[in-house]
Amino acid sequence: MAHASRSRPTACLALADGSLFYGHGFGATGETTAELCFNTAMTGYQEIMTDPSYAGQIVTFTFPHIGNTGVNLDDDETAEPVAEGMVVKWDPTDPSNWRAQEHLTHWLARRGRIAIGGVDTRRLTRAIRQQGAPHVALAHDPGGRFDAEALVAKARGFAGLEGMDLARHVTCAQSYRWDEMRWAWPEGYQRQTQARHKVVAVDYGAKRNILRCLASAGCEVTVLPATATAEDVLAHSPDGVFLSNGPGDPAATGVYAVPMIRGVLDRGLPVFGICLGHQMLAIALGAQTIKMNHGHHGANHPVKDLETGKVEITSMNHGFAVDSQTLPEGVMETHVSLFDGSNCGIRIKDRPVFSVQHHPEASPGPQDSFYLFERFAASMAGHAGS
Repeated sequence: MAHASRSRPTACLALADGSLFYGHGFGATGETTAELCFNTAMTGYQEIMTDPSYAGQIVTFTFPHIGNTGVNLDDDETAEPVAEGMVVKWDPTDPSNWRAQEHLTHWLARRGRIAIGGVDTRRLTRAIRQQGAPHVALAHDPGGRFDAEALVAKARGFAGLEGMDLARHVTCAQSYRWDEMRWAWPEGYQRQTQARHKVVAVDYGAKRNILRCLASAGCEVTVLPATATAEDVLAHSPDGVFLSNGPGDPAATGVYAVPMIRGVLDRGLPVFGICLGHQMLAIALGAQTIKMNHGHHGANHPVKDLETGKVEITSMNHGFAVDSQTLPEGVMETHVSLFDGSNCGIRIKDRPVFSVQHHPEASPGPQDSFYLFERFAASMAGHAGS
């Protein structure tokens, strides 16, 4: 059992197997249940907490210095935090960064997200790797009053992510236009005023920086909700269709998304998918997805481009993967993880349709995968000229 350094713990993390981790709570008070994952990134905790792909999950950060850059208005990937909570080794440090506008602790409290510090995150991470992503309950009570048995029972009662369609809960309520481009020094965010391609982006939990990358690649972006039909998409007469990232089980979301994707494919339009969009494109083409033991969550994942031999250092966040053994004829595997060989990219032979598992819009230091947005723009230019 991991204990906090202080005499009286104010937070408790209970695993479904009965393990208990005590520590100091910060952020909001109360209780929440979720699947527990770990993220190995050294930067970007604000982006991680606001990434819609983390719906239904609590994130354990393996890097101990969480909070040192504070939070700001520019780095949210969506309007509100989506991850259920966070687990860290040390209490959040005071912000020491020129862009900081608020302390992480205050931001979490204001946004209703529970966190626990003083936990042996190394031991917790090893448990997740060996046993798979566990179901957990996280409680924060400043008075230190915890019913351990009840928390374990709540963890065991969590339904889990397999079979869950979470995209409906994080998608936009209605369509909107997006023209903000990537952040650049010293101007910050600029607007796209000379778009060359009309793109419909289907929002299964889209991160803002993905939309910015599309705009920076010369796209006029119209975002549609996850439940959009092929008719809804095609009514905008797009030059290409983008399938976003998102949370949950791709097979569950695919119940309504796959018919839309197939309808778009029948029109021969260029298609680009990321993460959940990649998985559902694969399903639409006849492949299958599988639940991973503990998933890939981090910013230092090596991915090999099988067509060029290049290795890209990427950002990842997924608990499901495309089963490459089920890819049909005519669909090529283009990228693989060098950690475990799992599928990280596909494309249709001789058609402008491709997708990747990793997050090319994220900049964990390297910007190795930005070329994919340019490839999408080039495919639309080539399609228009054909």
